[in-house]
Amino acid sequence: MKEYEVILLAAGQGKRMNASRNKILLNLMGKPIILYSLKTFFSDPACKHIILVTQANEKSLLEAAVRKLKKSQSCPVTIVSGGSERQYSVYNGLKALKSVENIVMVHDGARPFVTLSQLKALHAKVMETRTAILGVPVKDTIKRVVKGQVEETIPRDTLWQIQTPQAFFGKDLLGVHEKARAEAFLGTDESSLMEKYSDLPVSMVLGSYENIKLTTPEDMLIGEAIVKRKRS
Repeated sequence: MKEYEVILLAAGQGKRMNASRNKILLNLMGKPIILYSLKTFFSDPACKHIILVTQANEKSLLEAAVRKLKKSQSCPVTIVSGGSERQYSVYNGLKALKSVENIVMVHDGARPFVTLSQLKALHAKVMETRTAILGVPVKDTIKRVVKGQVEETIPRDTLWQIQTPQAFFGKDLLGVHEKARAEAFLGTDESSLMEKYSDLPVSMVLGSYENIKLTTPEDMLIGEAIVKRKRS
């Protein structure tokens, strides 16, 4: 099976978390948030290179965190500086790939609960279709609201909530990033660039409702509950 590299995004600022530092360095049940997903990628034999994208002034903090976890791991970790936007951080990560011929996964460091089984399912799908993203069907009623008034109720049977990782072949993802840079286009995620600049259809892989992104203080409470359940 073809191996993959992963770009692990850890360059956030934690504004919505009301934190004084990067949220991925906050402790969740005794250890930094970033270490949860790092450990999962380390446990996947198909993962052969981790590119950790962080703020330049937090590089030493991330290096220290990685050293604690990496003592018994053989997968190399490269730490690079992020950009002013998520998309620019991903692009910086792409420039650190060992080979653009490899599969690359892009994952939010603030999503600590991705599982090995999800990585394997995503890996298998991207091998088949060249593009694959994780997501879950929307459960709530969705309404389009303009200036505080409901315009319409949107049928939810075809709506999915998108997660990470998202998986592509390196040269495909780099190609759409280059086109986006040329047009100064900012997408919401990697698959949005593929949708705009590539003819490749994006395949969906079922994720988990536990694969949440820790963004607000309330999310941390949910995260603690998930960790407690897993440990029990």
